[in-house]
Amino acid sequence: MIGETMLTSALIGAGATALTDLWNTLLRRSLHVSSLNLCMLGRWVCHLRRGVFRHASITSAPSCAHECGFGWVIHYAIGAALAVGFVWLVGSRWLQHPTALAALVFGECTTVFPFLILQPALGLGIASSQAPSPWRARLKSIGTHTVFGFGLYVMALTFKA
Repeated sequence: MIGETMLTSALIGAGATALTDLWNTLLRRSLHVSSLNLCMLGRWVCHLRRGVFRHASITSAPSCAHECGFGWVIHYAIGAALAVGFVWLVGSRWLQHPTALAALVFGECTTVFPFLILQPALGLGIASSQAPSPWRARLKSIGTHTVFGFGLYVMALTFKA
Protein backbone atom coordinates (compact mmCIF):
# COMPACT_ATOMS: atom_id res chain seq x y z
CA MET A 1 0.00 0.00 0.00
CA ILE A 2 2.87 2.39 0.72
CA GLY A 3 4.28 1.88 -2.77
CA GLU A 4 0.88 2.59 -4.33
CA THR A 5 0.51 5.77 -2.26
CA MET A 6 3.97 6.95 -3.30
CA LEU A 7 3.31 6.19 -6.96
CA THR A 8 -0.05 7.97 -6.89
CA SER A 9 1.52 10.93 -5.13
CA ALA A 10 4.36 11.09 -7.67
CA LEU A 11 1.89 10.97 -10.56
CA ILE A 12 -0.14 13.74 -8.94
CA GLY A 13 3.06 15.79 -8.65
CA ALA A 14 3.95 15.18 -12.30
CA GLY A 15 0.42 16.21 -13.30
CA ALA A 16 0.61 19.34 -11.14
CA THR A 17 3.93 20.15 -12.77
CA ALA A 18 2.36 19.75 -16.21
CA LEU A 19 -0.47 22.12 -15.21
CA THR A 20 2.15 24.58 -13.99
CA ASP A 21 3.95 24.33 -17.32
CA LEU A 22 0.67 24.94 -19.13
CA TRP A 23 0.09 28.02 -16.97
CA ASN A 24 3.58 29.32 -17.72
CA THR A 25 3.06 28.73 -21.44
CA LEU A 26 -0.17 30.73 -21.31
CA LEU A 27 1.60 33.56 -19.47
CA ARG A 28 4.44 33.56 -21.97
CA ARG A 29 2.18 33.55 -25.02
CA SER A 30 -0.46 36.00 -23.80
CA LEU A 31 1.50 38.41 -21.57
CA HIS A 32 5.10 37.74 -22.68
CA VAL A 33 6.09 36.72 -19.13
CA SER A 34 9.18 34.52 -19.26
CA SER A 35 9.74 31.54 -17.02
CA LEU A 36 12.70 29.50 -15.83
CA ASN A 37 14.58 28.09 -18.78
CA LEU A 38 14.71 24.41 -17.91
CA CYS A 39 17.90 24.06 -19.93
CA MET A 40 19.54 26.30 -17.29
CA LEU A 41 18.19 24.02 -14.55
CA GLY A 42 19.82 21.11 -16.37
CA ARG A 43 23.05 23.07 -16.68
CA TRP A 44 23.03 23.89 -12.98
CA VAL A 45 22.48 20.25 -11.99
CA CYS A 46 25.24 19.20 -14.40
CA HIS A 47 27.62 21.61 -12.68
CA LEU A 48 26.47 20.39 -9.26
CA ARG A 49 27.87 16.98 -10.21
CA ARG A 50 31.19 18.77 -10.77
CA GLY A 51 31.04 20.39 -7.33
CA VAL A 52 29.90 23.88 -8.42
CA PHE A 53 26.80 25.04 -6.54
CA ARG A 54 26.70 28.79 -7.15
CA HIS A 55 27.25 30.66 -10.38
CA ALA A 56 27.72 34.37 -11.00
CA SER A 57 25.41 33.78 -13.96
CA ILE A 58 24.23 30.35 -15.05
CA THR A 59 23.91 31.59 -18.63
CA SER A 60 27.67 32.28 -18.64
CA ALA A 61 28.54 28.82 -17.31
CA PRO A 62 29.76 26.30 -19.87
CA SER A 63 26.93 24.29 -21.40
CA CYS A 64 26.57 20.58 -20.73
CA ALA A 65 25.57 17.76 -23.01
CA HIS A 66 21.82 17.11 -22.94
CA GLU A 67 21.21 19.92 -20.43
CA CYS A 68 17.75 20.71 -21.82
CA GLY A 69 16.47 17.15 -21.60
CA PHE A 70 18.09 16.75 -18.23
CA GLY A 71 16.44 19.99 -17.04
CA TRP A 72 13.00 18.74 -18.04
CA VAL A 73 13.52 15.40 -16.28
CA ILE A 74 14.74 17.13 -13.12
CA HIS A 75 11.81 19.57 -13.25
CA TYR A 76 9.26 16.74 -13.29
CA ALA A 77 11.21 14.70 -10.73
CA ILE A 78 11.12 17.68 -8.36
CA GLY A 79 7.37 18.05 -8.85
CA ALA A 80 6.86 14.35 -8.16
CA ALA A 81 9.12 14.40 -5.10
CA LEU A 82 7.37 17.48 -3.69
CA ALA A 83 4.01 15.75 -4.04
CA VAL A 84 5.30 12.64 -2.27
CA GLY A 85 6.60 14.88 0.51
CA PHE A 86 3.29 16.70 0.69
CA VAL A 87 1.27 13.49 1.05
CA TRP A 88 3.75 12.28 3.65
CA LEU A 89 3.21 15.53 5.61
CA VAL A 90 -0.59 15.65 5.42
CA GLY A 91 -1.18 11.90 5.46
CA SER A 92 -2.37 9.52 2.79
CA ARG A 93 -6.02 10.14 3.75
CA TRP A 94 -5.68 13.41 1.82
CA LEU A 95 -5.62 11.34 -1.38
CA GLN A 96 -9.15 10.11 -0.63
CA HIS A 97 -10.37 13.51 0.63
CA PRO A 98 -8.24 16.19 -1.02
CA THR A 99 -8.62 19.76 0.18
CA ALA A 100 -7.62 22.80 -1.84
CA LEU A 101 -6.40 24.77 1.18
CA ALA A 102 -3.77 22.23 2.22
CA ALA A 103 -2.47 21.95 -1.35
CA LEU A 104 -2.40 25.73 -1.87
CA VAL A 105 -0.58 26.35 1.42
CA PHE A 106 1.95 23.67 0.51
CA GLY A 107 2.40 25.21 -2.94
CA GLU A 108 3.15 28.57 -1.34
CA CYS A 109 5.60 26.95 1.08
CA THR A 110 7.54 25.44 -1.83
CA THR A 111 8.41 28.97 -2.95
CA VAL A 112 11.22 28.78 -0.40
CA PHE A 113 13.16 26.50 -2.76
CA PRO A 114 13.54 28.92 -5.66
CA PHE A 115 13.93 31.93 -3.34
CA LEU A 116 16.64 30.45 -1.11
CA ILE A 117 18.28 27.77 -3.26
CA LEU A 118 17.80 27.96 -7.01
CA GLN A 119 17.75 31.70 -7.66
CA PRO A 120 20.89 32.39 -5.58
CA ALA A 121 22.62 29.39 -7.16
CA LEU A 122 21.84 30.65 -10.67
CA GLY A 123 23.31 34.06 -9.86
CA LEU A 124 20.04 35.91 -9.27
CA GLY A 125 20.48 36.45 -5.52
CA ILE A 126 18.13 35.54 -2.70
CA ALA A 127 14.53 35.85 -3.91
CA SER A 128 15.82 37.20 -7.24
CA SER A 129 17.23 40.30 -5.54
CA GLN A 130 19.76 40.70 -8.37
CA ALA A 131 17.33 40.04 -11.22
CA PRO A 132 16.52 42.91 -13.60
CA SER A 133 12.99 43.15 -12.11
CA PRO A 134 13.18 41.51 -8.66
CA TRP A 135 9.52 42.00 -7.67
CA ARG A 136 8.27 40.77 -11.00
CA ALA A 137 10.42 37.63 -10.62
CA ARG A 138 9.22 37.13 -7.05
CA LEU A 139 5.57 37.47 -7.99
CA LYS A 140 6.14 35.07 -10.88
CA SER A 141 7.63 32.49 -8.49
CA ILE A 142 4.79 32.89 -6.01
CA GLY A 143 2.20 32.59 -8.78
CA THR A 144 3.87 29.55 -10.28
CA HIS A 145 3.99 27.77 -6.94
CA THR A 146 0.38 28.70 -6.21
CA VAL A 147 -0.57 27.07 -9.50
CA PHE A 148 1.50 24.02 -8.53
CA GLY A 149 -0.46 23.76 -5.25
CA PHE A 150 -3.75 24.13 -7.11
CA GLY A 151 -2.49 21.48 -9.55
CA LEU A 152 -1.90 19.07 -6.67
CA TYR A 153 -5.53 19.48 -5.66
CA VAL A 154 -6.90 19.14 -9.21
CA MET A 155 -4.77 16.09 -9.93
CA ALA A 156 -5.75 14.47 -6.61
CA LEU A 157 -9.41 14.92 -7.59
CA THR A 158 -8.62 13.40 -10.98
CA PHE A 159 -6.90 10.36 -9.47
CA LYS A 160 -9.68 9.95 -6.91
CA ALA A 161 -12.36 9.74 -9.61
